[in-house]
Amino acid sequence: MDKINSPEELNVFTKIHAMVLKVYKITKQIPSEERFGLISQIRRAAVSIPSNLLEGANRLNSKEYRQFVGISRGSAAELKYQLLLSKDLGYLSEDIFNSINEEIKDISRMLYGLAKSLEKKSAK
Repeated sequence: MDKINSPEELNVFTKIHAMVLKVYKITKQIPSEERFGLISQIRRAAVSIPSNLLEGANRLNSKEYRQFVGISRGSAAELKYQLLLSKDLGYLSEDIFNSINEEIKDISRMLYGLAKSLEKKSAK
């Protein structure tokens, strides 16, 4: 597999980075007593998505890269639940939740597509 010169240029990375910035902004609405609980968990899950994507892109082969893309998808699912919990606790509005939830769904689909393409490369 050819090394990706700049994984940050992938469309999925650009979308993820924008979503992480949004997550940091919206978590400011959550009560400060959740700073070391829910806020921390949400932010860590969000940051984990692009972090694992970049780590995987710098691994030695597409099989390893694919594994890290899977971890990124898992972090997206974790983030989705934490935001749902935040909404249900009354910390986030329905509109904010729906907006970011759609972004997470899009990102998850894009990561799935990337994983599938890496699977094909590693099968060669």
